[in-house]
Amino acid sequence: MRLAISHETVYRYENPVKHSTQYLRLTPHSSHSQRIIDWELELPVPAVKSMDAYGNILHVLTLDYPHQEIRIRAKGLVETSSANDTDHDSLAPMPFLRHTDLTRPDSALRIFAEHFRRLPPSLASLHQLAEAIHQRMPYQPGSTDVHMTAAQAFSNGSGVCQDHTHVFIACARQLGVPARYVSGYLYVPDQQMQHVASHAWAEAWMDGDWHSFDISNLTPANEHHLKLAIGMDYLDACPVRGVRRGGGGEEMQAAAWVWLDQQQQ
Repeated sequence: MRLAISHETVYRYENPVKHSTQYLRLTPHSSHSQRIIDWELELPVPAVKSMDAYGNILHVLTLDYPHQEIRIRAKGLVETSSANDTDHDSLAPMPFLRHTDLTRPDSALRIFAEHFRRLPPSLASLHQLAEAIHQRMPYQPGSTDVHMTAAQAFSNGSGVCQDHTHVFIACARQLGVPARYVSGYLYVPDQQMQHVASHAWAEAWMDGDWHSFDISNLTPANEHHLKLAIGMDYLDACPVRGVRRGGGGEEMQAAAWVWLDQQQQ
């Protein structure tokens, strides 16, 4: 499947910002499950390209002059396959047992997770966990924000893909299963072209591979998913994250469009 993507993020500030640095994880890797045909970033100034600790392609964008707007756009064409349900990268799984501030379970989450404990853990029990999270926390846009922890979202009783993923990761780690956060995009075939936010799902280490769990859609990742970055939680894998000096109030708008390339329609 050939997917076309256009993702734009715009920051606007109340007053001029003296200096800002943005960390961009907006460039996907080619892998056994996706082939990058074309990809480019449109930035106000050139960025420094490197690789972070999780193997993500990282661009560091620095603006050291006064500015009241930053416009960042990523666009490209990617060929995906159904092999997205597993990943075979060389990262060691054990570090992904560590809880973070966003994924640390409280007593309610620990009790909930223990209902799915198996000796040994199994893919079947993890799928049951994903289904239970989906049932316990219906998808509801606007009910949470990016700063909400897994425990807060679980207590809230609803959320979006980021919350579902954090809750799943918290529970999996509680059960002794390494789990990690994935950011990316999702193509929904019943729409010709769609405006969406970036998507998120989880990967859990089982039987020598990373297995994917899109909790919001109750499906493994497939040819409709395009993977951008991985990390311990949202903060490690989010497409754009930055710091600034000055500027006062901030307004951020982000939108992504995912559609089937015309050559395949």
